[in-house]
Amino acid sequence: MTVPTGRRERKKAATRQKIADAALRLFLERGYEAVGIREVAAEADVAVTTLFSHFASKEALVFEQDEDFEHRLTQAVTDRAPHEPLLPALRREIHALVRHCTADGAAPIWQMIEASPALREYEESMRLRHAESLAAAIAADPERSQTTTACRTIARFVIDAYSLAREAADPEAAVDEIFRMIEAAWEVAAPARRA
Repeated sequence: MTVPTGRRERKKAATRQKIADAALRLFLERGYEAVGIREVAAEADVAVTTLFSHFASKEALVFEQDEDFEHRLTQAVTDRAPHEPLLPALRREIHALVRHCTADGAAPIWQMIEASPALREYEESMRLRHAESLAAAIAADPERSQTTTACRTIARFVIDAYSLAREAADPEAAVDEIFRMIEAAWEVAAPARRA
């Protein structure tokens, strides 16, 4: 997560984190559906309007690192070393995200998400948005020569790699297995650039 530098930014980040922590605590204790926005605001000791200034919806409270994850994925493309191949950079970032989301204590959160149709739907829309942002970053790469369709396809594969590996018995091995397939697909797309 990007660390805010100014006092005001640090205060906003601390308030946001306090709200997210309170929401998660309540959701895990009582169940996502049983907790209302007003209860989260009261638990975090903020006004409902303050809560909504940090989070657009109740679902967003569960996925509070959504923007950070999206930013990290696009940065894996845009901030990689000159001439560093794209897919190894993305593989490293997916490994890091999977480690974060499979760390101790994450299982109850994923069980809560799986049990809630609203959270599953929100996660799916979030994944599609992340894939589009990642595809745009890949397509903007000056060294890229694959088609826009290839960029969008690979971005979706990368986002799916995260989800599939997170659910695997051995997440680290799953990332590597999936990326071997992604690399093969990327190579298949390469002849289109010479046409």
